Amino acid sequence: MDCLFCKIIKKEIPSKTVLENESVIVFEDINPKMPVHLLVVPKKHIASVNEIKEEDKELIGELFLTAKQAAEKVGVKDKGYKLSVHVGEGGGQEIFHLHIHLLGG
Repeated sequence: MDCLFCKIIKKEIPSKTVLENESVIVFEDINPKMPVHLLVVPKKHIASVNEIKEEDKELIGELFLTAKQAAEKVGVKDKGYKLSVHVGEGGGQEIFHLHIHLLGG
């Protein structure tokens, strides 16, 4: 598999990791659209929201809880931030590994 995010998860490509746990990694976007632009990524490869299965319910919850923790860690939790998920090419998805954009500042 030639997935950019899978390579980041495996530490084959460096990233500025903000937070990491057993199932999720959060790192800075290399092309930020706002002062804070993080990517919240499950370590399990799921191509997009359209590929989520019933068995992934707990992981999806973990993504959002980790996003909240990352927002707190980088100081935007109380100021406000936006979470965005792009689905498919028509929805603006460029990397086909499920991820949440956390934008703030």
